[in-house]
Amino acid sequence: MTTLQNGPTAIPTGTAEVVLIRHGETAWSLSGQHTGSTDIPLTARGEAAARGLAPLLAVSPFSLVLSSPLQRARRTCELAGLAGQACLEPDLVEWNYGAYEGLTNREIQRDRPGWMVFRDGCPDGESPAQVGERVDRVIRRLQQSGGRVALFAHGHLLRVFVARWIGLPPGHGAHFLLDTATLTVLSDYRGLPAVKCWNAPTSGPWMSDS
Repeated sequence: MTTLQNGPTAIPTGTAEVVLIRHGETAWSLSGQHTGSTDIPLTARGEAAARGLAPLLAVSPFSLVLSSPLQRARRTCELAGLAGQACLEPDLVEWNYGAYEGLTNREIQRDRPGWMVFRDGCPDGESPAQVGERVDRVIRRLQQSGGRVALFAHGHLLRVFVARWIGLPPGHGAHFLLDTATLTVLSDYRGLPAVKCWNAPTSGPWMSDS
């Protein structure tokens, strides 16, 4: 079993801000089905919400834009106005749910009461530590990029990301709830990794330059 080290103890050098964007609504996010590698599109409402991200993301330029290769993340990136700058990053794909792909939590609990993905992982899929390893690789990439960064990805993956950013084990992502088509801003507090804004809707003053 892989044991992850603590996350970064200082903000990645030169990285001013990391903006995490969860993709817009899909049919499976509505139904509560676990959507890992199943490459389904956004709903009409999901596309509309993604368009609403564009003015917020245009406030300041990004030095790097990374997106999961899955279409729900790529389409969100496109509608948010950053497709021309985006690079696909395989490590940003959603948790591999294995045998639980397409199942709801209620369906899984019938055969495995008390199951939680952030603690137990998925049969024939990924463990929390494996997802944490992928996230850590992205964080190391950011250490070399500098500037302001945007990441378009998925709910469970991004919850692990914020846990690792502030030095917590991957399973602590369970404590960070995240809606579709929302923005999260990671920054620093006196040199230590910090969460500036979490799960913000497509309105509000939090994206100002001040």
